[in-house]
Amino acid sequence: GSCQVCPRGQRTDDNKICRECVGSPERYDWLYLGFMAMLPLVLHWFFIEWYSGKKSSSALFQHITALLECSVAAVVTLLVSDPAGSLHIRSCKVKKLSDWYTMLYNPSPDYITTVHCTHEAVYPLYTIVFIYYAFCLVLMMLLRPFLVKKLACGLGKSDRFKSIYAALYFFPVLTVLQAVGGGLLYYAFPYIILVLSLVTLAVYMSASEVESFKDLLVRKKRLVVLFSHWLLHAYGIISISKLDKLEQNLPLLALVPIPTLFYLLTAKYTEPSRILAESGNGH
Repeated sequence: GSCQVCPRGQRTDDNKICRECVGSPERYDWLYLGFMAMLPLVLHWFFIEWYSGKKSSSALFQHITALLECSVAAVVTLLVSDPAGSLHIRSCKVKKLSDWYTMLYNPSPDYITTVHCTHEAVYPLYTIVFIYYAFCLVLMMLLRPFLVKKLACGLGKSDRFKSIYAALYFFPVLTVLQAVGGGLLYYAFPYIILVLSLVTLAVYMSASEVESFKDLLVRKKRLVVLFSHWLLHAYGIISISKLDKLEQNLPLLALVPIPTLFYLLTAKYTEPSRILAESGNGH
């Protein structure tokens, strides 16, 4: 027959014939979807904390609301995906990076006319993220303004909605990121998690002037941030190992607190004031 695009939910086999996607996402696929689902939640929490500061006691309620929005959006996204009404989804297996960018491989039978056969070969890993972001945005606009208006009394009228305005900026950025770099993120996200969790933890502990275990115990917020980074670090390790061999992979989770211990043990030797003092004495 004539060459044409495969219907949604199908991809070509080795003989270039469209076949329906009847498989289930692999563990790594679910981990990827979990990473893409965490991105807006982490950004929500960051901007809520950034704009709330110490003036408002509503930050906790906004954090919980953001978690509720993203959780409900994730469940609804799974329910509307095929098969509808179930938390299970059918998918096609990702074989290589080019599966994410079928628009770059449209055939030209006569080398003149291009046949546009772009389809979602990685169904539904590409489009399901866009659907999830849309539900996140709708739920945020329905819930967050009323909550902030009622509870963010410690902030000025111009400040209390800044975390919502920030979301209106980062959701388009996340959408473009998925549209352009979805395939790259699929293969690189475990390493991105590890690097970002290490860098952000080091920056936070440095900015908070944490130099010992005692400094961590002074404020509960610091412990919450620490454990959150540990969870992200563990998620990255699990994503890399895929837990294919539990007896070999699970002991790797013991490495999660190592960067924190290394920072606390070496922080006193890298204190800027001490380095400047010692260099001054040397001169």
